[in-house]
Amino acid sequence: MIPYINTPFAYVGSSIGASADELKLVFSFYLSYPLAAVLKRIPDKNPWQKNLFIIAISLFYLVGLFDLWTGLRTLIISAGGAYLIASKINSPYMPWIGFVFLMGHMSINHIFRMMVDDPSSVDITGAQMVLIMKLTAFCWNVQDGRLPKSELSEFQKEHMIKELPNLLDYAGYVFFFPALMAGPAFDYCDYSRYISTTMFQLPPGTDPSKAPPTRKKRKIPRSGTPATFKAVYGTIWVIAFLKFSSWYNTERLLSDQYMTYYFPRRVFILYMLGVTTRMKYYGVWTLTEGACILSGIGYNGIDAKTGRANWDRLQNIRPLEIELAQNTRAFLGSWNINTNLWLRNYMYLRVTPKGKKPGFRATLATFVTSAFWHGFYPGYYLAFVLASLLQTIAKNGRRLIRPLFLTPSSTTPTPLPTKRYYDLITIFLTQTAFAFTVAPFILLSFTSTMIIWARVYFYTLIGVVASFVLFSRSLPFRAKLTAQQAARMKAATTDVDTTGTVIEKVAREEQEKERRQTLLRRESSEGVRRAPTLGIAEDPEAEIDEIVAEVKREIEERKRRGSLVQGFDVRAAVEEKLRGLKRA
Repeated sequence: MIPYINTPFAYVGSSIGASADELKLVFSFYLSYPLAAVLKRIPDKNPWQKNLFIIAISLFYLVGLFDLWTGLRTLIISAGGAYLIASKINSPYMPWIGFVFLMGHMSINHIFRMMVDDPSSVDITGAQMVLIMKLTAFCWNVQDGRLPKSELSEFQKEHMIKELPNLLDYAGYVFFFPALMAGPAFDYCDYSRYISTTMFQLPPGTDPSKAPPTRKKRKIPRSGTPATFKAVYGTIWVIAFLKFSSWYNTERLLSDQYMTYYFPRRVFILYMLGVTTRMKYYGVWTLTEGACILSGIGYNGIDAKTGRANWDRLQNIRPLEIELAQNTRAFLGSWNINTNLWLRNYMYLRVTPKGKKPGFRATLATFVTSAFWHGFYPGYYLAFVLASLLQTIAKNGRRLIRPLFLTPSSTTPTPLPTKRYYDLITIFLTQTAFAFTVAPFILLSFTSTMIIWARVYFYTLIGVVASFVLFSRSLPFRAKLTAQQAARMKAATTDVDTTGTVIEKVAREEQEKERRQTLLRRESSEGVRRAPTLGIAEDPEAEIDEIVAEVKREIEERKRRGSLVQGFDVRAAVEEKLRGLKRA
C-alpha cells in the first residue's frame, strides 16, 4: 500500500460510519472514469500500450490502494492456471478441467472469507468471482476454436478463439481495470475486438454517414455523454444507499424494537431492507458500466431505430424492471444479467449432449454452479431454494389466473379493464414475497435468517405451501380455473359472427399454431429452451416430470426385453437417478 493512502479514507469513514476499504472501493469506481478517458486516448495503433496501461492501473488498485498482495497472487494463479490448461490440454474435457480448477480455487477463498467474516473489508473474492466467469468462458471459447464450424452454434462461432492470445493481450483482458473489482464480466472476443478496434467497424452496407461521431482519427466513438449519465445515475443510487442504510439495516431487524411494530410495518421494513441492499448494487454496477462505456468497450453497434450508438453491451442491471416486477422471472432476469448469460452459455447449454435438448441434468448443473459460485453461506442456499418454489407458483398463476384478465377472442389477447388490478396485485405479491426470500441472501447466516423469518411469521413459506395445495391437481380449484378458461373461450367463439369471421379466426389460430411449432423446432434444433435464471429452474415441475418419465421409459424397456419388473421400486429408481445426475 502507498504510505498514508489509508489515512484520509479512515478519517472520512469514521465521520460517516463507513469503513476505509468501502470508501476506497467507491473511490476506485470514480477514479476509473478519468483513467478510462486516458485509456481511450492512447493511439489505436498501439494496443500494447493500452494493455500496459490497463495492467498498471489494476496493479495500483490491488496493491497501492488495497494492499491486496495475496489477492494479486490469487488472480495470477487463476489466470495462469486457466491459460496453461487451455494451451496444454488438447481434449474435449479441457473446459471442464479448467472449470474444476477455477471453481475449486475460488471455493478455498470463499471458505477463508467465511472464516474471517468481516463484511466491511475488501477481499479478493469479489474480483475473483468476476474473473471466474471470464476464464471459464475463455476455456470454452478456446475449445470451440478447435472444432469444425459445422459443429458450432452461431454464438459459439462468434465467440470462439482460433489462436491463443499473447500473454500481454491476455493479461489486459484479465486485469481490465474498469471492471476489475465488481465486473461486469465479458468474453475475450469482446476485449480482442475492442483492443484491435474492429468492434467499431460499421456492418457491411451501412451508410458511412450514419457512423457515430468520433474525435480526430480515433475509431472509438464519443461516449462521454452516456458515461456521464451512468456516473450521475450510479451516484444517486450510492447516495440513496448511504441514506437509507442508516434506517433499514440488519441490526434494526434483529433488535428488540423491531417486535414492537405491527406486522404490516415489520414486513415493510423487511421489504425496505431488500430495496436498500439492492441500491448498493445498482450504484456499483451502474458506475462500473459507465467507466466501461467511457473506455469504449461498452459499445454495442448502432440502434436501427434511432441511428445512434448503443452502449448497452455490458449492462448488468435494470432497476426499474426489478422493483416493478410482476413475477419471479422478471425479478431475477433483470438482476446480475451477465451472470445469467454466463450460466446459460457456459453451463446450461454445455452439459447437454449434442443433438439433445437441455433437461433436468442441465438445470441441476446450473443450479449447483450458481450456488457454489456465490459461496457457502447457508443464506444463499435458503434463498435459491425458496426462489425456485416461487418460480413454480408464479408459473401456475400466470397459466391459470392471468388469462382470465385477457380477452379470449383473439390469438393476441388484449387486457381487460380489470387487468390493471391484476398487475398491481402481482407486483405487490412478487415484491413482498421477495422481501422475505432475499433476506437470507443479506443476512447470510442460518440463525439470523430463522430469527427474522420467525418475526414475520414465515409468511412467504406459509404462502408457498398454501399455493402448492391450492394449485394441486387433486383439489377442485385448479380444475375450476381451467373450466372457466374453457367456458370463456367457448363463449367467445359462439359470439363471433358466423359470416366468415369464424373461418378467419380459425385461420389465424392455425397460423399462430404453425408459428409456435416452427419456433419450437428451431429451438430444438439449436438445443435451446428457456434457461434457468441465476440457476433457478423456470419450470421445476417439468424437470421432476422429466425424471419420472425417464424412469417409466426404463420400466417399459425392461418389459419390452422381457425382464422381470416384479418388485421394481419406482421411488428407489427415481432417487437413484437423482444421485446419478448429481454425480454427473
